[in-house]
Amino acid sequence: GARSPHPERVGEDFATGGATLSGMGRERSRGAKRVLLVDDDPDVHALIRFHLELDGLEVVVAVDGDRALELARLEVPDLVLLDLTLPGLGGIEVLTALKADEATERIPVFLLTARTAPEDERAAAEAGAAGYLTKPFDPRELTRRLADFLREDGEPSAG
Repeated sequence: GARSPHPERVGEDFATGGATLSGMGRERSRGAKRVLLVDDDPDVHALIRFHLELDGLEVVVAVDGDRALELARLEVPDLVLLDLTLPGLGGIEVLTALKADEATERIPVFLLTARTAPEDERAAAEAGAAGYLTKPFDPRELTRRLADFLREDGEPSAG
């Protein structure tokens, strides 16, 4: 069968409270963009991580809102992909806290959620979300949208 490109990391998310081995060493690959994935579903982690890493992105995982805030400050990712429904702090509270903190206020945050009500999307936009993606999702489309956003928005200016 197919082997994971990082077999030593399989199952690490829950065992380390959401921190992955790739995120803890601070050994970001030269030029690689880092995505903080915040979701409490390990199947979602595996699916999204596989596709984002295939596209050359580094992925750090948090399983709850408190850990998301901690990792966002520690890792300063290029983008946060955030579920709305989390144990502890919810997605909107995490988004609001990220936008209120000087260290994280400029990180673009995309919400990935099963909640499709217009008021949820409006609340996310008002709290500062850069995008709102709904579950179920096509992982290739998700990866394309995030990679395109990072290419457009995340390029450092020359000089």
